[in-house]
Amino acid sequence: MTIFISIASYRDPELIPTVRDALARARNPDQLRFGVCWQHGDGEAAPAEFSDPRFRVIAVPWRQSKGACWARAEIMKLWAGEDFFLQIDSHHRFVQDWDAILLSQMERAGAAKPILSTYVAGYDPGTGARGQADPYQMDFDRFTEDGIVVFRSRAMAEGARSGRPLRARFVSGHFLFAPGSFAVDVPYDPSLYFIGEEITLAVRAFTHGYTLFHPSEHVLWHEYSRAYRPKHWDDHIPGRDVEQAWHTRDAASRSKAGRFLAAPEIGPFGCGTARSFEEYEAYAGLNFRRRTAQRQAVQGTEPPPAPMPLAGTDRLRPWDVRIVLNRAVLPPAALADPHFWYIGFHDANDAEIHREDAADPELSTLMAHGEAEIVIGRRFVSARRPASWTVWPVSRSRGWLDKIVGVHGIPV
Repeated sequence: MTIFISIASYRDPELIPTVRDALARARNPDQLRFGVCWQHGDGEAAPAEFSDPRFRVIAVPWRQSKGACWARAEIMKLWAGEDFFLQIDSHHRFVQDWDAILLSQMERAGAAKPILSTYVAGYDPGTGARGQADPYQMDFDRFTEDGIVVFRSRAMAEGARSGRPLRARFVSGHFLFAPGSFAVDVPYDPSLYFIGEEITLAVRAFTHGYTLFHPSEHVLWHEYSRAYRPKHWDDHIPGRDVEQAWHTRDAASRSKAGRFLAAPEIGPFGCGTARSFEEYEAYAGLNFRRRTAQRQAVQGTEPPPAPMPLAGTDRLRPWDVRIVLNRAVLPPAALADPHFWYIGFHDANDAEIHREDAADPELSTLMAHGEAEIVIGRRFVSARRPASWTVWPVSRSRGWLDKIVGVHGIPV
C-alpha cells in the first residue's frame, strides 16, 4: 500500500538527511510518495532528490511562508489518493522497516479509522546521538491562559507494550499516521500558527470518527532543540520584509484555537459529525470551558474505548465509490448559491465511515457541463463496507438544504 509522507520544511538542512533515511530504512521504498513544502533560503538550490517522481514539491521563499500549519495545509492538497498519510517534520531518523511496523500497528489497532501518533524519542543531528528506543505516549500537562491544552511525553510503561497500540487522548503534529482519507476528512487549518495545532487536530479527528492510538513500538526519532537551524519566529519579525510578524499570526491563532475549544462548530476546519465534541471531552477526561482535567487524564492512564466502537477484526481496504446525481433532485440553491456539499459514506448501521466534502473548485467543475447527471467519485480506506452515501448541500444564503441519500455506486 502507498504511503504519502507530508513534510513541512523551513530552512532546514536536515530535510534531505531525513528523506534519505526514510527511503533507506523502509521495507518498501517504492511505495512511498513525498509531499514537501520547501520553505527555502535566499539562493538555496533545490535538492537533487526533488527530481525523483516520488516527490511533489511546493517551493516557497522563506519570506512568503505563513508558518507550519499553513505549510501542512498546502501539502495536504498534494495528496493523490495514497492509501495512507504520514505527517512528520523535516528532522527525523527511522528504525529499520518502519513502514511495515506502522502498517502492522494499524492492523492491531482494531479500528476502522485509526490514527497512530505520539511524541517520539530525540536525536542530535550534530553528534548522531539518539535517545532510548522506547515507545512514548502523550500526557496532559496543563491549560494555557488561552484555554489550550499542551502536553508532556513519557516512555510507555512496560506493561503497555503488549503489541497492540495504546488508546490515546491526543495527537502529535510531528508524527501522525492515518488512512489517506485523513487528508480530506481533517484538512489542516492554514490560519493556525503553532500553539493549539495539536489539541484542535485531536478534537477534529475524533469527531470525524477517527480513533486515536499511540504505537506500542518505537518507529522514529525527532530533533527537538531547533538550535541548528533558523526558526520561523526568528525570521518573521518587523523590518525583515515579511507580510506579517510571527507574533501577530501567533496571537490570532491562539485566539482562534481558544474560541474553537470553548464553542466548537461543525465545518471544514471544525468538528465532524461522527462523534460529538462532548464525547471527546468525556473520552479525553477534559472540560474545556471549565479548564479542568480528570484524574485519569492527569495520570495518563489509558482512556476507555471511544464511543461508537468500530469493527475490531476487519482489515483496512480501499474503496472506490461513484455517486451519480440527477441534477433535477438537487435543491435549486445547491446549484445557484453553493457553499459546499457534505458528502458522507455510511455503513450498514448508518454510522459515518468517511466524509469528503465538495467545495470549489470541484463544485464549479461538477456543475459546469450542464448535463442531467452529476458524477462524484471518491476513494478512501476503511475496514467497514460502505452501504450508503449522503449528499447534503449547504447554501451560502440558506444554510443546510435537503439531504439526498442513495446506494447506487456503492461497491458490493
